[in-house]
Amino acid sequence: MDAIEELAIQPCTSSLYLRPFRLTYRQNGTKKFWDFMRTHDSVSVLIFNTSRQCFVVVKQFRPAVYMCEVERQHPQLFQNRDKESFSRLEDPLPAVVGVTYELCAGIVDKPHLSLEEIACEEILEECGYRVPVTNLKKITSYRSGVGVTGSRQTLFYAEVTDQMRTSEGGGQPEEGELIEVVEIPLEDSMKFAYDETLPKTMGVIFSFTWFQNNIAPKLPKK
Repeated sequence: MDAIEELAIQPCTSSLYLRPFRLTYRQNGTKKFWDFMRTHDSVSVLIFNTSRQCFVVVKQFRPAVYMCEVERQHPQLFQNRDKESFSRLEDPLPAVVGVTYELCAGIVDKPHLSLEEIACEEILEECGYRVPVTNLKKITSYRSGVGVTGSRQTLFYAEVTDQMRTSEGGGQPEEGELIEVVEIPLEDSMKFAYDETLPKTMGVIFSFTWFQNNIAPKLPKK
């Protein structure tokens, strides 16, 4: 995960995942425009292993996070962003600045499957647990990236046991995925959630808080 090399920036002229547009409109008599991107909706899953009383999350390198940190430290890098020629990154930052902790998640790109079925596929592929659809509990859905994409993410909760793990997970290498499965002990979860030295998504913080309010009070007392 830490071995990244031959980094280069170039224009994105086509993509399977992002489609940029500009919307022009009139609001309260004022003519406006807004640039946005269409992308897939997604699912995410808060996984709790009851055998060992821990959350199961994933850790992976995110190029977008990495490049935000690169631009923060080297703002001149994107000055030629409109040129067709690409720019190779000399003396790149270590890969760790782009590594984040996240919930198990995936895009909604299979019309023949329900959101629950897609979520179960992602749990198996990324974390190695075989979870029946009936074991999923929907927490809520919400909009993410409201200023840029406006896509909808649906959040589920799943309890697993050690016996339900059938593989190491790690994602699908043929799709370019390189995922590390990480376990967060329940007693350390809120400290982890608010530790800013460990980059993570808002979904992790929100779902851990939801668990503390809705599931933790019902757990057997030690």
